[in-house]
Amino acid sequence: MRIAKNSVVSFHYTLNDGEGKLLDTSAGRDAFAYIHGGGMIVPGLEEEMEGKGKGDSLQVQVAPEKGYGVVDPQLVQRVPLDRFGDQQVEEGMQFQTPDHRVWSVMEVKDGEVFLNGNHPLAGVTLHFSVEITDVREATADELSHGHVHGPGGHHH
Repeated sequence: MRIAKNSVVSFHYTLNDGEGKLLDTSAGRDAFAYIHGGGMIVPGLEEEMEGKGKGDSLQVQVAPEKGYGVVDPQLVQRVPLDRFGDQQVEEGMQFQTPDHRVWSVMEVKDGEVFLNGNHPLAGVTLHFSVEITDVREATADELSHGHVHGPGGHHH
């Protein structure tokens, strides 16, 4: 079976940045499983996986525009520390705003908090090494729930 919309795809991967720094890997874990065409992985990788099959290996380079996006300068902000009230604010903290955006505290200095609302991998060209371990049709339950059931997926 070839990967197409509504296929359940299981794969092992290694993800590096352009300098070769390891960003993530499935090594030592179950293969990652997703429903193809559901926007569950970055678009550039999903596009490259289309039409592949079990046992295929591929090297995929994904530009930021088809990965985690380009850096949006409007999502890099300095705000007064007093806007956080009595809450302790430290570098490395993250918080979510009502619009579901996750903000990272980059620095706290001189009564200001330097925040970044971009994804941590925004602006990064992603280098995937992928080995497809299985391809099958998604079940009706998986499609209605919007996620894979069983190994590498969700367990109810």
